[in-house]
Amino acid sequence: MSDYYRPLVQHGPARPDGALPLAGGDLWFTHAERLSRDAAPRVVSADAIPGDVRDRLTAPRAPIAGLDMAQPQIMGILNITPDSFSDGGRHDTVETARAAAADMAAHGATILDIGGESTRPGADFIPEAQEIARTVPVIEAIRAETDTLISIDTRKAAVADAALAAGAGLVNDVSGFTFDPALAPQCAEAQVPVCVMHMQGDPATMQDNPEYENVLLDVYDFLAGQIARLEALGLTRAQIVVDPGIGFGKTEDHNLTLLRNLSLFHGLGCPILLGVSRKGFIGRIGQAPRADARAPGSIAAALAGLAQGVQIVRVHDVAQTAQALRLWSAVR
Repeated sequence: MSDYYRPLVQHGPARPDGALPLAGGDLWFTHAERLSRDAAPRVVSADAIPGDVRDRLTAPRAPIAGLDMAQPQIMGILNITPDSFSDGGRHDTVETARAAAADMAAHGATILDIGGESTRPGADFIPEAQEIARTVPVIEAIRAETDTLISIDTRKAAVADAALAAGAGLVNDVSGFTFDPALAPQCAEAQVPVCVMHMQGDPATMQDNPEYENVLLDVYDFLAGQIARLEALGLTRAQIVVDPGIGFGKTEDHNLTLLRNLSLFHGLGCPILLGVSRKGFIGRIGQAPRADARAPGSIAAALAGLAQGVQIVRVHDVAQTAQALRLWSAVR
């Protein structure tokens, strides 16, 4: 693709004739920034966007596992690990994890993302059996008392298979289906919704010295390529969520560039998930060294993403995020 189109997103009732809806929602745009690898950015009117791209930018997103993508959704993070960067060890028993999941669901999480392998910078690989032993009993316990959608945060086909059998309904792969060659065909066969994330390298090395020709367009092209691969295997675009992978193999400047330009990814025709919660760059910019003190900065970044039409925010601080989202929605 030689040109890319980032809609200049607007909201509110002062909507001019001819404005186009963003992803079928109440946000809209009349112009877009045309981006290219070999030319300077240029603002163009919406009618100058090629028809196929315009269709993907404007089409309503299909529900994901029954969740309405026209409304912001909150994914609560539940790490069943001893070494996650923010909450490692807090949910290391089935009962504490079950209670945390119930609290998240009660305060507004519509997705519970269960992970048994830390993907913090420098994290070590965890064997499949250990990851299954951590996650499956928790998924079973949560599923026994709630219908809230459960996502399994894993790179491994065996773990996803066990989690789906236990009651998970979405596979969230931080490697973007590049780590385990069996995972993408397995998800296609099961016809389960997936989230494709961009990550440069792997958790052990991803922050050593991340480099891009153009981080925004490189991430876009990776996600477009993985969507095409999943479609060829039998999944539809309506079953795919995309995540630009903030903090995964990116510098602070890379992260900020992606956050400023998130609306570009609507051109992929899939719901967008944004995961910025408590990440290191929020601590540095927000002057909050402790990860568990980064809720205000995390919420600010999440709301900035929602203003660009992001459909799902992945967060640690569910109650605080839900409160902020209610106020944000009321003001809009």
